[in-house]
Order: sequence, then structure tokens, then C-alpha cells
Amino acid sequence: MSTPTPRGRLLVVDDEVELMRALCESLTDEGFEARGLSDPAAAPDAIRNGEFDVLLSDLMMPGTDGIQLLRQALTIDPNVVGIIMTGQGTIQTAVEAMKAGAFDYILKPFRLQQVLPVLDRAMEVRRLRTEVVRLRRVLEKLTYESDRYRIVGHSPAIRKVVQMIERVAPTDATVLVRGPSGTGKELVARAVHGNSQRRDKPLVTVNCATLQESLLESELFGHEKGAFTGADRAKAGLFEVAEGGTLFVDEVAEMAPALQAKLLRVLEDGHFRRVGSTQEKHADVRVVAATNKPLEDEVKASRFREDLFFRLNVISVTLPPLKDRREDVPELIAHFLHTRQVGRGLMRVDPAAMAVLCGYDWPGNVRELANVLERAQILAEGDTVTVDDLPENLVHVSKPVPVAGVTAPVVSPDDLDAVERRHVEDVLRRHSGNKVQAAKALGVSRRTLYRLVEKYRLNEAPSA
Repeated sequence: MSTPTPRGRLLVVDDEVELMRALCESLTDEGFEARGLSDPAAAPDAIRNGEFDVLLSDLMMPGTDGIQLLRQALTIDPNVVGIIMTGQGTIQTAVEAMKAGAFDYILKPFRLQQVLPVLDRAMEVRRLRTEVVRLRRVLEKLTYESDRYRIVGHSPAIRKVVQMIERVAPTDATVLVRGPSGTGKELVARAVHGNSQRRDKPLVTVNCATLQESLLESELFGHEKGAFTGADRAKAGLFEVAEGGTLFVDEVAEMAPALQAKLLRVLEDGHFRRVGSTQEKHADVRVVAATNKPLEDEVKASRFREDLFFRLNVISVTLPPLKDRREDVPELIAHFLHTRQVGRGLMRVDPAAMAVLCGYDWPGNVRELANVLERAQILAEGDTVTVDDLPENLVHVSKPVPVAGVTAPVVSPDDLDAVERRHVEDVLRRHSGNKVQAAKALGVSRRTLYRLVEKYRLNEAPSA
């Protein structure tokens, strides 16, 4: 009979031996593999020699403390998840623990049933950290023509996209990239081509929505001299230009039915004719197509050929809207600030602006985010982008959220009120009491600011 897989491997460090042993026994009964140490000095070697998912450490111990131990542990294994236990809970120690990288903070005495949900969440964080490491290895295998055209993010949706690219790129299969405008469909095409056997041959792009039917046909298949008015010389089409490489057909749903039939034939047997020619040519070209429309609906409406849809949809890669991968926004911001600097050196985004950017729904997706950051860099007075540098309509409709991956310590409502009061007071002071500017900086409406002023009796502050 096989041994069941443990819920997780835990290292419990506490100089109170009886408590440590009792906790290890209880956690073992709950399905965890728990090892206990009463000497914190032995913990670093234990972490080096054994792969632990979670470090559960007491705060105050002889010779060291849990925060110092956690810092050592994260140096040895950056993916270990730290939880601090203490009987002397203060806001200062909670903040110090979180700054050191702790996932959570548990006050003694506690019941086992209070700890188990925290451990389950910690195991999920451990799983995600391990998956991120694995994905980074995959991303390192993928090559890009430049850092500007990298696929950025570690959300589950983007992990699926990267995994699909990794599998399909080495093949010659036709790929259909689907997703709303601005999600990065051309980046997928570039990644597929750049990691294929065709990477040394051309990657050629055509957008079906920007050309009339006759022009698009000539662009794709070329034309002979005299084929139509103005054709004073023969011209090779993109299928010829892309010989041996990849042709990216963007907005393929906008292609006219007659051209759809010709594209289908090229995909089926590689043959095509230039406009005005009777001679057949053969193309050795891989096609990556993209659309922001649901092609199934286009087929039902008789606007898109069903046989072409089946031929294009050999491999489908779906890009999600940015609002469905909000956890990638901070990483995307860092990427754009690095690759699209405007005039000055590298800039940063302050926490309030970051919260607003993470809380916006981004109807224009990644393209809109890149444009907003370009504008913000131009308007910023120093080396930091603030809420004041963001478009007003964005700030008004955004629902600010904390940056993904940052866990705040658990504090009482009174403590939260004190922090909020100080923050509102500081912002009002920075803006000389101007409530319009202060509301913008806080990322709240003027009505909300007036309510906060009344709540904390800040009316003595100078008015706008």
C-alpha cells in the first residue's frame, strides 16, 4: 500500500520544546510532514539539506529571532513560505515580519483550527512560487528578437499561452491566435516564429482590415505586369517574400470570401497564383493567423468559410483581456518603463498610482497600458509616476487594489483608522489643504475625501 502524499513539508522552529512537539504531532495528524527544532541555529542547515514548503517559526528565541531566521531561510530557498508565531504582537513587529518576507503572522496562544487555513493558503503560495520558477525556466528557453517583444506575466492564463507556444513553435502547424484587440496577438506570432526552425527566415505581417479586397489579394499573392490599372511591373506577394519563414495574417476575419478560398488552397497544398497569371507557384510558408472576433459566430453568419476556420484552428492560442490577468499589471508596468523610456532615465510608479493601475479594467488591454505609461512618463515632474500623472477618466473609474503578492499584516480596526487618518492628513498637508488635488492623490472622489475629513475631524486643515 502506497504512502499518501503529505499536504506539505513543514519546519517548525520554537525554543519551547513541549509546544513545538505538540504542534508537530497535531500537524502530522492533519496530514502534514512536520519536523521540529528547538534550536534556531540548526534551522539553516535543515533548510539546506531538506526541501521544506513552509517555515513556521517563533519570533523571540535565544540567540536570534524569527525575522532574522526567515531572512536566512529565504536566502537559502527563496520559495519557502514563512509564517511567524509570537505572543507579543505589535504593529511594528507585524510590519517588520512582512517586510522580511513573511506570508502571515500568528498570535499565540492559538488553536490548531486557526492555523490550518493559514497553512493551506501558504501551500498554495508555495505551489505558485514553484510554478513561477518552472515557468521562468520555460521563458528562458524561449528566445525573442528583442526585450521589447517579450511575453510578460506569470498569471495562470499567460502560463497557458507560454506553454502552448513552447509546444507548438518547433512544429510547422498552423496557429490561430485569438483575443481582444491590444492583448498582444502579434507578440505570440513573433514568439512562435522566433522559436521555430524557421527563425532564420522572414517573419512577414499583413493586416487584412487595412486593405481593400483587390489590394489585399495583390499584397498576399503578388501580381503580373498589366494585371490591373497601375500594375506597370510585376510584384512578388507576401507568400513569396516569406518563403521558408512565417506569414502572420492579422484580423483574418476581415478577409473577403473570395480571398478566403485562395488562402485555404495555400494552406491545403501550398499552391497559389499571382493576380493576372496562369502559372502556379508553390509556397513553403507557415501561417499564423489572428482575430479578435469569435470565428464560430462568423461561420454561422456565413461571413467566414467553415473549412478555412477548421484549417486555421489546428492549434488555437487564446489571449485573455488584461482585466482577467490583473496580477500581471505590475510586471507589465516594470517592463514598459524599462523598454519604452521617454527621454529621461528609468522611472518608477508610486504605490497609490500602482493601486489605481491595478484596479482599472483596461478596455484597450496591454496596448492601452503601454500608452498610459508613455503619457505618464511625459507628464511626471520627477522620476516617479503618481496618480496626478494618470488620465482623470482612468482614475475616476478605477477601483484601486493592493499590488498582487503583497500581504498586509492583520491589525485591529482602531489601528487601521489611525493609519488612514495619518495618511489623509499627510496628503492634505502635501497639497496645502487643496481637497481637489488631495482627492486625486488619494485616488478617491471629493465626496469621499470630505467624508474622511469629517470622520477624523480634519476640518482645521486649510480648505481649497
